Amino acid sequence: MTAVANSTLLAPQEQAEAGLWRRMLHYLFLQREVEERLERRLYRQGKILGGVYVGRGQEAICVGSGLAAEPDDFLYPCHRDLGLYFVRGIHPRQVFAQYMGRVGGLTRGRDGNMHMGDLGHRIVAIISAMAASIPVAAGTAMALKFQRSRNIVFNYFGDGATSRGDWHEGINLASVQKTPLVLICNNNQYAYSTPLDKQMACAHVVDRAPGYGIPSEIVDGNDCVAVHEAALRAAGHARMGLGPYMIECKTFRMTGHSAHDGADYVPKHLWNEWAEKDPVIRMERRLLDRCYASRGDIDELYAGIRAEVDEAIAWAEASPYPDPSTLEQGVYEESR
Repeated sequence: MTAVANSTLLAPQEQAEAGLWRRMLHYLFLQREVEERLERRLYRQGKILGGVYVGRGQEAICVGSGLAAEPDDFLYPCHRDLGLYFVRGIHPRQVFAQYMGRVGGLTRGRDGNMHMGDLGHRIVAIISAMAASIPVAAGTAMALKFQRSRNIVFNYFGDGATSRGDWHEGINLASVQKTPLVLICNNNQYAYSTPLDKQMACAHVVDRAPGYGIPSEIVDGNDCVAVHEAALRAAGHARMGLGPYMIECKTFRMTGHSAHDGADYVPKHLWNEWAEKDPVIRMERRLLDRCYASRGDIDELYAGIRAEVDEAIAWAEASPYPDPSTLEQGVYEESR
């Protein structure tokens, strides 16, 4: 995005804020555009095998918190947190190649789905049983504590995950050991097709945290700035050795559970109500209201991202499928 015409008139703090907000909009729209192509084009063209799960409407959670993490913090994303990969420097080419099972993907064609990670970028691959990542993330946080590192772990999960036993076991371990773990709940109101009031009796997901001695807060999950600020508070708590901190991000899944789910079980009025809270549009308004960007700046940003995505898809489709003779490579630790 081009610099705002009057940016030289802004105070240093305002310049920093403007830069951060513009980065937020960049990653919000990049995730939206990449997932739009994955779900509504490539999947329907038969170029993607397996499921496609997107974060439409809840991109502010991973983008806002991802920008609060330090480069060497570990990230355990959920299946709707694609923005974390982009914040960490993963290129859209690699994501498209991943979904199409090509060599250029993060798993080098071993998987044609969102089961991808990159330890070089401190991103741990998604575990399909979503709550199963909690004990693993707690273990990573314990290791960082033993190493006396200042780094911490960000662990993402949905509201449904908090009804599983491994979620409770994992956060109990993390709390007892006072591990540097930031727990981020994407409360998008539905665990697949089960609404929140049919899966728990408490009013909020964070009502479960006090039983484990974990401080928590609720934040508007469609407000990228609010999520970012909450994540900074949580990270500060964890870095000081005070143990886990939990954030419940209230949001809504503006799509079905996956590309093959029409979401007929969702009351129709909810779509319109939550469309008014779209995190991309809200970020646009923030920038425009504070004169941190013009409409022309935003349109230029979007055009550039669309062109980048076009090129990324072409690159991914040109990437070959893996050679079957390499099937056993990377399965076991190789001797040196």
